[in-house]
Amino acid sequence: MELIGEFTLFFVANFLTIMLLSRGGCGLSKGITLYLVGMTTMDLLVIIFNVIIYYILWYYFPDSPLHYTSIESVNVVINYLVVDCAVWLTVAFTVDRFVLICCQELREKYCREQTAAVVLVTVCVVFCFKNIPFYFAFEPVYTINNVEWGINFKPTYFTLPGWVTYDWLSTVFNPLLPYFVIIFLNALTVRHIVMANRTRRALQGQHNSKNSDDPEMQSRRKSIILLFSISGTFIVLWMPYVVFFLISRITGSLYDPDQYSDPLLITDYSAEMFQLLSSCTNTCVYALAQTKFREKLRNAIMYPFAVIIKYVKYGRSSFVELY
Repeated sequence: MELIGEFTLFFVANFLTIMLLSRGGCGLSKGITLYLVGMTTMDLLVIIFNVIIYYILWYYFPDSPLHYTSIESVNVVINYLVVDCAVWLTVAFTVDRFVLICCQELREKYCREQTAAVVLVTVCVVFCFKNIPFYFAFEPVYTINNVEWGINFKPTYFTLPGWVTYDWLSTVFNPLLPYFVIIFLNALTVRHIVMANRTRRALQGQHNSKNSDDPEMQSRRKSIILLFSISGTFIVLWMPYVVFFLISRITGSLYDPDQYSDPLLITDYSAEMFQLLSSCTNTCVYALAQTKFREKLRNAIMYPFAVIIKYVKYGRSSFVELY
């Protein structure tokens, strides 16, 4: 039950983040706000479908309709969909910040609200179609009174060339390609920043202590901090999952899911826990990286207490007149 309480807190935090970002006034452009709202929304859906429904409710209610083959298959498809969208929106955000910082000629054309909207819709539509075939990859574990329960991959999923190809493409699209694309783009961004700083010092003849007053560097600093906060958190929290995934695929290591003391099972679950935790850190990342968001978050948290204090202080009639 403590786990349910913790993820309920994460749910509320992500929902509050969506509301604050949607209202604007956080010192961010409309395009980047759209990316952040999309990413946070997908992370919220990961918490709902992947954590609360798939792991918690499914476990604590073994005889519920959640275990019907059709419903569980749909839930698995939704799980893959929201995780794919959350990951690739992080990639899209990283690309946007890379273009803003490193590609001056492309910056004005690409870093716009319209581009962000097109990217968000495209990512969602593409991965909707990409994950639909998963629904047809499962078969029931058993049937009771003509009701199909549980899911297992069909044997043909591991033998038919079409399914094998689909499985490898799914593996490439998540987690391999996005993870290494984010690392690569961040490495290029760091390289560009270092080279730009050296060039500006050489041209202006300034020391490091004076470089902080450079208006252009000040304008870039927010984008740099936000980029490294989000992508850095993603890289760190997804690292155990990616490493375990690569090792298990290369070595062909398998484990018995009923042997809870198996080190491979413990490692797999721990890596997946960190991966899911990456969907719960948005509020902390934005609060640490953005001063205006931190102020709006503090005001939103304190607002109910302020209302209660004013109600007690002025009384109901005076309180109504006050508002």
